[in-house]
Amino acid sequence: MTGGTPPQRGEELLLARISAAAGRAHLGRRCATYTAHAHAAPVGGIRGLLAHVRNGLPPVRRPRPDARLDLYERGMTVIVKGRIRIIRYDTTSVFRQDRTFALTLTDADGERIALSRGEADEWIPEIQRAVTGAQLPPALARLDAGERLAFGDIWLTGEEVGTGVVSARWSQVQRIEIRDDVVIIGVTGMRNGPEAAASATPNLFVLRALVEYLRTESGHP
Repeated sequence: MTGGTPPQRGEELLLARISAAAGRAHLGRRCATYTAHAHAAPVGGIRGLLAHVRNGLPPVRRPRPDARLDLYERGMTVIVKGRIRIIRYDTTSVFRQDRTFALTLTDADGERIALSRGEADEWIPEIQRAVTGAQLPPALARLDAGERLAFGDIWLTGEEVGTGVVSARWSQVQRIEIRDDVVIIGVTGMRNGPEAAASATPNLFVLRALVEYLRTESGHP
């Protein structure tokens, strides 16, 4: 995290630009500032990026060093090639990456930004907590209203969870876990429960919170 050293003139101008952009987006109070490598994700989207990495190829674009992340109450800003990108916690989709990139997020315009390294041990959990706090309550409200939610290939309602035609009622769900980049929903009496690729599942930490809440509410220990 940045310290208390007085900023130089260039940093003052940058901070003014960031503050103005955050103000226009109504992101609230600034909470923290971090460094990271950031760049726009490939045009092919997250699936194209994953295929590129899994094939053992180098990153499509070299991450920009020393990018600045400013975390606010309701969102964050990221500098990519001099452009200030706005990410809102209540609308962003966050994809977890185990190789090359730490996280890939969608900004307010729907464009993807890949973030890696830097002070990742600090900003990754902060972003996950903030997104969960912003998206979990409305997700529960939508389920209570009878809606069906989708997290990539995984869908859920107030009564059940599934992928494709494989589904289980919440009273049958034992756990949710990630193993070898696969999200696994453990189900009583079912050898192969609902599964999906973890790296292609948006907001996996929100999904995990929903699964744990709904299976517990159903009476499953």
